[in-house]
Amino acid sequence: MQEEKPTIMTHEIQLENIVYALAVSPTFEQDGLCFAARSTGLFRSQDGARTWQDAYASLELTAALTTTIAVLSPAFDADRTLFAGVPGGVLRSADAGHTWHVASFPPPSPFVSSLAISPDYARDGTLFAATLEDGVFRSADRGTHWAAWNFGLLDLNVLALAVSPHYALDETLFAATESGIFRSTNGARAWREVDFPTHWAPVLSLALSPNYADDATLFAGSEAHGLFRSQDAGATWQRLAGEQLNGAVNSISLAPDFPGRPEVLVLHEDAVLVSRDAGQTWTDWPSDVALEAAVASLAAPHGLAPGAPLLVGLTDGSVLQI
Repeated sequence: MQEEKPTIMTHEIQLENIVYALAVSPTFEQDGLCFAARSTGLFRSQDGARTWQDAYASLELTAALTTTIAVLSPAFDADRTLFAGVPGGVLRSADAGHTWHVASFPPPSPFVSSLAISPDYARDGTLFAATLEDGVFRSADRGTHWAAWNFGLLDLNVLALAVSPHYALDETLFAATESGIFRSTNGARAWREVDFPTHWAPVLSLALSPNYADDATLFAGSEAHGLFRSQDAGATWQRLAGEQLNGAVNSISLAPDFPGRPEVLVLHEDAVLVSRDAGQTWTDWPSDVALEAAVASLAAPHGLAPGAPLLVGLTDGSVLQI
């Protein structure tokens, strides 16, 4: 049965078609399945980003629905579940984006800027939504109902979220905000500000080491001062690469087996840079593809090893493999 049409905000006019985020199937090499969250909606490709279809077709929308983020369930192979963040709420699909359940947030409708899912989602059904001006929302029933969880979160302009790979044990997540970084160690029930120097804020992006339980390592990308790394769960910070990354770091990706393979990928302004030594030195991502627009989002379906393919979403709405 088709779900009700959403009561969230749509836009009659779109001046741009930016690809805000990409989400890629864990079996992308076999199924070619990926999603592009655009200012004009959510689009699905089943042939490795060569052709695209409207993932919201079943909703029969009358105007474009800006989609800022799309994330897949950690058990996507089995449950085919993905979530899309839109102005006013979150959409959930349990059939790889063919039909949707709409979860509107309590009024006034917040603008969802980021989504993060518990690595133990199959068991706990927990995910989090970051919003501009309204803080962090949490759902413990697979995205059906949402409530604000902001005790101690002194800055409600949340730009990114990162959940510990060992969330089932440590209940840890981080929130990047306009003024710095906050950490919760009890599943967002309460937050404390991390000692991140305010003159380096705002913080646009976060990434936690897959081995965070042992190495306590996280990376933070700032709006104007580049990339920072902490190896003690946020207590102290080191600025990486100095003037080479002196600008906005809009996204951060780590190798799946980091720090065994100490590879880090960042979107620095609109340049794609990679480090093979945990962020000490950087080079351009090698590619012979000429880009006709600026890069706005990244996805690495096969990790960051030399020669691995990389998907880039551009400000003109296109998605290319480089």
